[in-house]
Amino acid sequence: MQIGDIEIDRIVEMEIPFLSPADAFPGAPVDLINTHRDWLEPAALCPETGMLIIAIQTWIIRTPQHLILVDTCIGCNKTNHYFENWHQRSDNRWYQSLLDKGIDPAQVDYVFCTHLHGDHCGWNTRLVDGRWVPTFPNAKYIIAKDEIDHVAGENTPAYQESVLPCIESGQVLSVATDYALDDHVWLEPALGHTPGHVAVHLQSRGQRAVLCGDLIHSPLQCLYPHWEYWIDHNPQQAISTRKKFLETQCEQQNLVLTAHFPSPSVGHVTARNDTFWFEFIQSKI
Repeated sequence: MQIGDIEIDRIVEMEIPFLSPADAFPGAPVDLINTHRDWLEPAALCPETGMLIIAIQTWIIRTPQHLILVDTCIGCNKTNHYFENWHQRSDNRWYQSLLDKGIDPAQVDYVFCTHLHGDHCGWNTRLVDGRWVPTFPNAKYIIAKDEIDHVAGENTPAYQESVLPCIESGQVLSVATDYALDDHVWLEPALGHTPGHVAVHLQSRGQRAVLCGDLIHSPLQCLYPHWEYWIDHNPQQAISTRKKFLETQCEQQNLVLTAHFPSPSVGHVTARNDTFWFEFIQSKI
C-alpha cells in the first residue's frame, strides 16, 4: 500500500482464534454478541470455536528517509505466562519473512513499539549463544518513557527479554508520547490499554494513516467502544481514548492500520447510527 511517498507492508506472525468474545470483553452481553455472528463469521469469528480471530503482525513502513518497523510480534524463545502457544516458540517464520521481503535486519533504521506487551515487542531481540541481543543492530527503538517505566517497575518477562537488552546496547530512545520523528511519522498518546500506549501517525503528500496498536482489538469495539478489554490497564481511560479516536478517525477519514483485526486489517472508521463501523478495504497487504 502507498500513503503518498510512504510504502506500507506487513508481516503476519500468526492469525488465529484467540479468545471468546465473552472472555475478551468481560461484561458484554453474550446474547448481543450472538446477534453479530452473521457478519463476524468467518473472518473475524471462528465458526467452529466461537473465538475471535486476531492477527499478530508487524507493520513495515518505508518513508523517503527511513525503514521503520512498528511492533515486532511474539518472537522466539520468549517467556509468556498467559498463552501456551506463545511461550518458548521456535517458529522462525517471522524472521524468515523479513528476509524474504529483502530486508536485512541491519538495514532497519527504527523500531516503534506502540506498547510493551509480549506480542508487540518479541522480535526486538533474538537469543544468540544464550544471550538476548537486539535483532536490528543499527536501529533505534522508539518507546514511550512512561511505557518503559511501567514494565521496568513490574519487571515483566517482555522487559527482561525484549527491552532491557536494547537499553543496555544503547539503542532505545525513551520518548514522550507525542514524539515526532519527522514530518512523516509521529506519535499520539493513546492511553488506557497500558500507561504509555501510543498510536503512530503517517503523513505524505496530503494523505494520512494511523497505526492504532491495541487501542482497539476487534471490529466489535467500533460498534461498542464502551466494552472493556480483558487486559486493559485502565479500562475507563481506554474507553475514553477509544471513543475519541473513533470520532476523530470518522471525521478525518484517515486510513487505519490495526494491530489485531483480521486480514486485511486495514480500513476506515465510518458512522453507523449513533456509533461506528469499520469498513475494511481490499488491499494487497
